[in-house]
Amino acid sequence: MMQTALLSTTYFGPIQWYQKLYRYDQVLIEQHESFPKQTYRNRCLIATTQGVQALTVPVEHRSMDNGQWTMDDVQCTIKNIRLSDHGNWRHLHWQALQSAYGDSPFFEYYADELRPFFEPQWEYLLDFNEAIRAKMCELIDIQPHVAYTTEYQPETSNFKLQTSNSKDFRTAINPKHPAEDPDFQPRRYYQVYEQKHGFLPNLSILDLLFNMGPESIFYL
Repeated sequence: MMQTALLSTTYFGPIQWYQKLYRYDQVLIEQHESFPKQTYRNRCLIATTQGVQALTVPVEHRSMDNGQWTMDDVQCTIKNIRLSDHGNWRHLHWQALQSAYGDSPFFEYYADELRPFFEPQWEYLLDFNEAIRAKMCELIDIQPHVAYTTEYQPETSNFKLQTSNSKDFRTAINPKHPAEDPDFQPRRYYQVYEQKHGFLPNLSILDLLFNMGPESIFYL
């Protein structure tokens, strides 16, 4: 029976999220939920000389109501969330990655592939994240079967679809309050700052890629 994972969209999501892309027969990306704050939807975690650092993409919580813009998060679904230009974040995020991973084995190898994501080419968060997801899958060499929800799925730990056995990881994969996931056991790999901070599990997929390069797929 086909195994399906229901996932939220992510900004350079954690290794756990990419493991679902690799291991499940099909992945559904949620596009009809309201936007929750402080999640992987618009942030990623990287390793720096000071420890774990969160990179957060500023967004505009706006939707159109009777021809007027509103700041109501409930009305604004994830597919309508726009990227904000506030704070010169693209430049700051790229600088942070250069500082954190400039000495990693594979940063220079992948830098030209990833630099365009820190230029103003996308308007919507979901489109931006999906472009990132497609590129990361290409670089890691995985070919997931990805589809998108056609309506909001009520939250449950193990929801059933008509044609498949499916699991809901939208709230389980969370930077603040992760739920238990027996299918995910973080495995150690080389990290630039391991001698200083110890091994830091389940960081952004960028951490795995910059440190392990083509071997990244073996850690999924």
